[in-house]
Amino acid sequence: MNRIKKTLSAIILLSTIVGCNNKKKTIETSQILKPNIIYILADDLGYGDLSLTGQVKFSTPNIDKLSRDGMFFTQHYSGSTVCAPSRSSLMTGQHTGHTFIRGNRGVQPEGQHPLDSSIVTVAELLKSGGYITGAFGKWGLGSPSSEGDPNNQGFDEFYGYNCQTKGHNYYPYHMWHNQTKEILKGNIGKKTETYAPEIIHQKAMAFIEKNKDTTFFMYYPSIIPHAELVAPEEYMTKFRGRLLPEKNYKGIDDGKRYKNGGYGSQKEPHTAFAAMVYLLDKQVGEIRKKVEELGISENTIIIFTSDNGPHKEGGSDPNYFNSNADLRGHKRDLYEGGIRVPMIAYWPKRIEANSTSNHISAFWDFLPTVCEIAQIKTPQNIDGISFLPELLGEKQENHDYLYWEFLEQGGKQALRLGDWKGIRLNMNNNPKAPIELYNLASDIGEQNNIAAENPEIVEKIVNIMEKEHTYSKEFSFGYEKN
Repeated sequence: MNRIKKTLSAIILLSTIVGCNNKKKTIETSQILKPNIIYILADDLGYGDLSLTGQVKFSTPNIDKLSRDGMFFTQHYSGSTVCAPSRSSLMTGQHTGHTFIRGNRGVQPEGQHPLDSSIVTVAELLKSGGYITGAFGKWGLGSPSSEGDPNNQGFDEFYGYNCQTKGHNYYPYHMWHNQTKEILKGNIGKKTETYAPEIIHQKAMAFIEKNKDTTFFMYYPSIIPHAELVAPEEYMTKFRGRLLPEKNYKGIDDGKRYKNGGYGSQKEPHTAFAAMVYLLDKQVGEIRKKVEELGISENTIIIFTSDNGPHKEGGSDPNYFNSNADLRGHKRDLYEGGIRVPMIAYWPKRIEANSTSNHISAFWDFLPTVCEIAQIKTPQNIDGISFLPELLGEKQENHDYLYWEFLEQGGKQALRLGDWKGIRLNMNNNPKAPIELYNLASDIGEQNNIAAENPEIVEKIVNIMEKEHTYSKEFSFGYEKN
C-alpha cells in the first residue's frame, strides 16, 4: 500500500495537500442514521509503531488497510501522557485541567481513584440515546463496585481488567465480568494458559454478534502493547531471530508482586513487542471482518488510536523500533512523543477512503463527535469540538488551543496554540517556571527553544495555562485552590 511518509514533516505536508484537495461533497448530518460506534484504544502504542507511519521492523497490515479505506489524522492527541487521565479525558470530553481524573492514583485492594457520581460519560450519553454499551479491555477509572465502576458509568457490559496495575500482567489470576470476579484457573500459580487479550477479544466479538440488530457502542481499550512484554508462542515464532540483538530483561517471576503488577522477565523483548503489536493488528482486522460479515459495516464507524506515547518499561526498547517516529519524548512526557498519537476513522460511504486530515484534535473531541453522530444534545461543560464535519468533508471548526497538565515528574503543563507549542516543567516546585517554546511547523522534534525570541507568544501561553487549570482536591499541583 502507499504508506504515509515516515518523517512527520512529510506527513504534515502530505496532509495539507490531500486534506485541502480531497474534500467530499457536503453530507447533511441530519440524514445520517445512528451508526454503531467502535472505539479501539491501543495501550502505549507510539506514533511510529504502525507501518503506515514508518515502522520497518514489523508491519501492521490490518490497521494500514483501515487507514487506506478511511481517514488518517496526522495531528491527533491523547488526553494525557499516562493511562487513567487519558481515559478520563476521553470519557468526559474535558482536558486534564478540568477532567476529574488527572493521575494514576490507585486504591486497595485493586483499582484506581473513581470517577465522581456527578461525571457524565460518553457511555451514559449514548445509552440515553438508545445505544447498547459495552467495554472490553482495561478500565482504570474506578475500582469494582465504586462509583467509577464501568457499570456505574454507563456501560451495560464490561469484561476485562478493572485495575491498571493488574493490567501489567498478561496471564492474570482473574478478570471482571460486570460485578463477577472470574478466576482464570489456567493461570493459577505460575501457569500461563489463558492469555488475557485473547479472551477479552472473544467477549468483544460476542458483544458485536449479540447486538448486530441493535445500535451499539463498543469501547475496546486493549492492554497491548503496554508492559509486561509477553505473547503466546505462536506469535513469538513469527519474529524470533529477526529483531536482534535482544537484551534480556530480568523482571518479577515470584513473590508478592508476581502477577500483581510486577513485569515478568523476558529474554526476547524485541520479539515479544513485535508479537504483541502483530496480535493487536490481527484483532483489529477481525473486528472489521466481523462487522462486514454481519452486514453492518456501512452503519458502523470504527476509530483506532492510542492512549499515549510509547513506554520504556519492562524491557521495552522504543529507540530500537523508532516508536515515537522521531518525535521528542515518550510516555510521561508532554513533548510530542508523549501525547501525539495515530488516529484512524473508518466509515464506509461516509468517510472518504485513503484520505488524510491535518485537523488538530484530541481525546476530548470524541464526546461531542459521538453526540453529533448519535443526535444527542452535547453537554455544556466540555472542552471538545466535534470532528464529525472533518470526517464527512464538511467545514470544520478548529480549536483555539489544546491544553494538558501532568502531575508526575515534578508537574508539567503544555499548550498547543496553532503551530506554537509551549511546555512548562517542574510545576510542583515552581508554578511560574519558565516556558519552553517550539514552532512545530519548522521544528517537529522540539529541539530549538525559541521562547526568548517570542516573549509575546510566551505571555499568551502563560495566561491560557493559568486560565485552563482548575483546582482539584483529588489531583493537584503547584496552585493554591481558586
